[in-house]
Amino acid sequence: MFGRPRQGESCSTAAGLDRLEIPHDAAAVARTAVSIVPRSVAARRKAGNPTIVGKTSTPPARSPSRPRYHPDMADLYLIRHGETDWSRTGRHTSHTDLPLTATGLLQAEALSDHLKNRSFALVLTSPLTRARETARLAGYASALVEPNLHEWDYGQYEGRTTAEIQRECPGWSLWTGELPGGETAAQVAGRVDAVIARAQSVDGDVALFAHGHILRVLAARWLGLPPHQGRLFALHTATISVLGHEHAARVITRWNLSASA
Repeated sequence: MFGRPRQGESCSTAAGLDRLEIPHDAAAVARTAVSIVPRSVAARRKAGNPTIVGKTSTPPARSPSRPRYHPDMADLYLIRHGETDWSRTGRHTSHTDLPLTATGLLQAEALSDHLKNRSFALVLTSPLTRARETARLAGYASALVEPNLHEWDYGQYEGRTTAEIQRECPGWSLWTGELPGGETAAQVAGRVDAVIARAQSVDGDVALFAHGHILRVLAARWLGLPPHQGRLFALHTATISVLGHEHAARVITRWNLSASA
């Protein structure tokens, strides 16, 4: 069902990962950022922009008495979607638009208790159903669709587990190997850099509903690390993580917190 990669196409280790020159300055990204969507994802998207019914999450107007919220000090809340059949079994899931399982629905609802007292200037979601449904059940039906939060495109490895891939390519890892027909780590980094730039364009904290690998790369880029260092940040379904600051330096303040624990 899944074509085998051509010889040498996918089993090699990506060279020079630590030397990737990807800017992590949000201002620089904002000057050049466009909607960087994987070609295969763009081809699948129907005409028109997907929308979510509900009130807009456009940032509120700032009152004259309210002090300026420095965007470089805002927090980013990363919320991974609830369980799906493929996330439960460890199958790489990018463009396959799976619904949440019964457990995933309960997980998403539990997120609302942890987020209901938070005030966000902007709430963004991946265009995929599992992320949008998680946002809705968590109390953010008005979340705006951000195409750059789409999960990493796995190409020919869509729907396969790491163990299955390693039987063909011993030692293969998403973080260091190649994805025939999919995205490179640098391409994913370009997308999350654009998301970070958008988040920093508003006054206040921002919530992002998305997927495991894209959010792990986003955390790495927030810290100024190459995208493949996202391998260091394990992230479970229906969890909340927070990227913030300490003495003006970007840090991770919370990570992989389960809403149902």
